Amino acid sequence: MNKTPTFATIMVTFFEASLDTISVHHVGNQSQEEMYALSDHPLELKDDIIPNLLMQYFLKPFEKVNEVYHLMHSSGNLNLNEVHHFATQVFDDKEQFHEASEQIAKHLYKTTTHPNIKGGELYVVYFNKVQIEGNPLDAIGIFKSENKETYLKVYPDKGGFQVDYEQDAININKLDKGVLIFNIEKENGYKVVVVDKTNGGQDAAVYWKDDFLQLRIRNDSFNQTSNTLGIYKNFVTQKLDDEFEMSKADKIDLLNRSMKYFKEKETFDMDEFTGEVIGNPQAIESFKNFKNQYEQEFDSPIANTFEISDNAVKKQARVYKSVLKLDKNFHIYIHGDKELIEKGFDDGRSMNYYKVYFKEEA
Repeated sequence: MNKTPTFATIMVTFFEASLDTISVHHVGNQSQEEMYALSDHPLELKDDIIPNLLMQYFLKPFEKVNEVYHLMHSSGNLNLNEVHHFATQVFDDKEQFHEASEQIAKHLYKTTTHPNIKGGELYVVYFNKVQIEGNPLDAIGIFKSENKETYLKVYPDKGGFQVDYEQDAININKLDKGVLIFNIEKENGYKVVVVDKTNGGQDAAVYWKDDFLQLRIRNDSFNQTSNTLGIYKNFVTQKLDDEFEMSKADKIDLLNRSMKYFKEKETFDMDEFTGEVIGNPQAIESFKNFKNQYEQEFDSPIANTFEISDNAVKKQARVYKSVLKLDKNFHIYIHGDKELIEKGFDDGRSMNYYKVYFKEEA
């Protein structure tokens, strides 16, 4: 069944949300012999402007987030995950919010060991009625600001204007790192969404998601769609050469056919997909084995049927290549029938060539 046009859904919204309590601490980098500094009490918000600005700073980046995670622990014992422990403490008794925020800051400090990780302010926030997947819930937000900017201010003065500036200020449109932990599915590690603007290179990148939060991605339709497309792309570009002799044009055709399938169908079916897209029985068996190896290696099973996520398809479409690069002279974009392009070899020039058939020039 072909898809009817759909609009991308927003997973996290905050039009009903309110900021309940916020505590601010500073967390340095212990490898740089920096310390942490804890506040004695939650922040006092004296007017309505600051909370509204903070809501925009903290929550707006999550409107475009698609992946949902769960907190986990490598031992399999969820109680050993520090963030899960402190979040549960707060959800059970909000009177313990500030004390738990201090423990969260100390835990982040323990995981801030890579020399490229910047120190910065840590905000721990309790929100009411943040909506995820249509469900308004209490949520704990943990945010870190690492990058500061200089801002100019222009104001009237003595019949003219004056210019002033403020250094080390925060741009509320650029959240460096953040996580929202929703008070639902406690036994699975809560529903969690994350923002991570990586600084300091790949080695420093893992500390927020892996060391501090310890996350595993939820195996939902977005993840299953994204993984299947990613596995298939790797199979076509890396594995097929080991077992079959294929031109690059044929590989691009296989990738285009898979993307066409995912864009047109509402539900993925493994037998239907392999039959329509791959066709060759040996190649189908090879792909299924390739998929099984991925599932075992990453402990991430993929169902034989699942609902296709439009957002995941759009994301993967950006990395699916349909360009045939010929030396440094030509690029051929292949979007349709591969039968209209032929590969050959010119003995006189000792060079390969492609012959392209078309009816009219655009």
